Amino acid sequence: MKKYTSLLFLLIFPLTLSAQKTEKVCGEYTYYAPADKTLEQAKQIALERAKIQALADEFGTIVSQSNATLMQNENGKTDSHFFSLSNSEVKGEWLEDQGEPEYQINYEQGMLVIKCSVCGKARAITNKAVDFTALILRNGTEEKFASVDFRNGDDMFLFFQAPTDGYIAVYLVDQTPTAYCLLPYQSDGNGQQPVKHGEKYVFFSPKLAKDTKSLVDEYTLTCSGTIEHNQVYVIFSPNPFTKALDSQQNSSLPRQLSYEDFSKWLGKCRKRDEKMGMKRMDIEIKKN
Repeated sequence: MKKYTSLLFLLIFPLTLSAQKTEKVCGEYTYYAPADKTLEQAKQIALERAKIQALADEFGTIVSQSNATLMQNENGKTDSHFFSLSNSEVKGEWLEDQGEPEYQINYEQGMLVIKCSVCGKARAITNKAVDFTALILRNGTEEKFASVDFRNGDDMFLFFQAPTDGYIAVYLVDQTPTAYCLLPYQSDGNGQQPVKHGEKYVFFSPKLAKDTKSLVDEYTLTCSGTIEHNQVYVIFSPNPFTKALDSQQNSSLPRQLSYEDFSKWLGKCRKRDEKMGMKRMDIEIKKN
């Protein structure tokens, strides 16, 4: 029995060492929105910058001179156009939200002002995640059609290429927010989408499908209001992983799950797998 216990300890111990430490981080940011930004746009920008600020405060920045330097406009208000930090400049990465972000919405001299506070789990960047190329394509399957600006009725495709063999998943998060699984395809019972190193893929196109022609889902983006803002998450790892648990709620829509459940799933996957990379692209859909 003692030998069994010792062996079990030896098996678990390396796994414990490989798990990277995560930290709870919190940040806030006040965004002075220009006139061309809607309330939802302003809230999203404030949220993202609050997260970036939290990462910068906890882990620091790559360029020390850019450490949360803020410029002022002629009215003495923070000019959001001069916010100096970006996701590529901070030394940490956001894994998952903890609780709901809090917003304070005011108007000062006719200007929309949003203060956002947010907390989440994050970790220091180790540079172990595999880099890859992902482009959203509008109404065409070549790289020259790369765009994040769509109109009601436009078709969406995804260009993808990675330097190693691995697995990919793609999700779209709408404004409600709900997460929709775009890849693996709905009819694929494996829950995994393998890709080969160096291969160029165009997903959501039956014509260009390599091994899954009969499974391909095609996507046409629609806008129920004047304008909508969605996010597309492209997740890749050289290690096998299975998509999040989702369900079919509407036959005309992809399988879905709540944004909270999606965020928890993604956070857990990235904690376990330091080589998992994620790219989030914001897309805009206009009615006309």
